[in-house]
Amino acid sequence: MKEFFQVFLNSLWILVFLVLIWVIHILQLTFQINFAEFGILPRSFSGLLGIITSPLVHSAKDINHIINNSFPFMILGWTLFYFYKPIAWRILIQSWFFTGVFVWISARNAYHIGLSGVIYSLLFFIFFSGVFRKDNRLLTVALFVVFLYGSMVWGIFPYDWTISFESHLFGALTGIILAYFNRKEESTFKVEKTQWEIEEELGIEPPDLEGLWNNTENED
Repeated sequence: MKEFFQVFLNSLWILVFLVLIWVIHILQLTFQINFAEFGILPRSFSGLLGIITSPLVHSAKDINHIINNSFPFMILGWTLFYFYKPIAWRILIQSWFFTGVFVWISARNAYHIGLSGVIYSLLFFIFFSGVFRKDNRLLTVALFVVFLYGSMVWGIFPYDWTISFESHLFGALTGIILAYFNRKEESTFKVEKTQWEIEEELGIEPPDLEGLWNNTENED
């Protein structure tokens, strides 16, 4: 319980961040300012700033854009900090940065905005971390996340040209790469070994209780 509370406190920044993007969005709507120019404009010098700022900006035309990004980010962000606390900040920053870089290099010539690229990176990192680590407990967590957001995989395909599928695609690739290169890093999710497991690793043979019982019967 104490560990859960500590991780909860460490992940409070997720709520702070969500409040920040909602404040930016409300300012955008209230004052009718178009923040889309703070998105990523591929292969342009001015678009480099978007690598940092684009996840903070969402469409002023569709409220569903920010709503659909808020809940998955909150859940995946909390999952990251709970199960991968030692490397959580590093994974988040790298997801944010490298997804943006890949979009800037390879995406269509249009402004790419929104948090979805980071969300896809977290989703694929959590899933493939369970796969690469071959840890049944972490794989169970990964499967649960897929159960919640498995349909998001279709977002990496260009079915709607008003959506930045490139952010989704490169976010997913970033998550897989990060999961592979961090597969040996320590996770938070640990289970204490039983006395029987410790003895087995040390090569200590358990007492032959069955034989002892048989000898007792013979003596009687």
